[in-house]
Amino acid sequence: MKKLIVTGAAVWVLLVAGSVFAHHSPVMFDRAKKQTITGTVKEFSWVNPHASIQVEVPNAQGVMEVWGVEMNSPNNLVKQGWRSNIVKGGDKVSVVINPLRTGEHGGAFVSIKLPDGKVLGDKWTEDIESKGVVGK
Repeated sequence: MKKLIVTGAAVWVLLVAGSVFAHHSPVMFDRAKKQTITGTVKEFSWVNPHASIQVEVPNAQGVMEVWGVEMNSPNNLVKQGWRSNIVKGGDKVSVVINPLRTGEHGGAFVSIKLPDGKVLGDKWTEDIESKGVVGK
């Protein structure tokens, strides 16, 4: 009976660990590419597990398209100098992203140029790029 309980617990731990890894897997983003989008902030969400920015970006025909940008957690962003009100709806920004591999309008946050010219980046992205994980 004890062996069955230990085996069951081990299987549960592996299942939970697998789902955590899948959630934090960056494979949906092309880390080998960087793309800059420039537009107007529609929404800045300061929520767990990931903060996010929605940016309205004009396409080649001038039609506005909403781009979703996934960021790090608010806890980690605070450690990098972010505040919950640093980006506001209506702000004109340029955001560097690692685009989605699907070509859809979105990506993983790399850096942002704020209306006052200040540039903020994501330490986590810089760390994985410096360790050679880019493109894998």
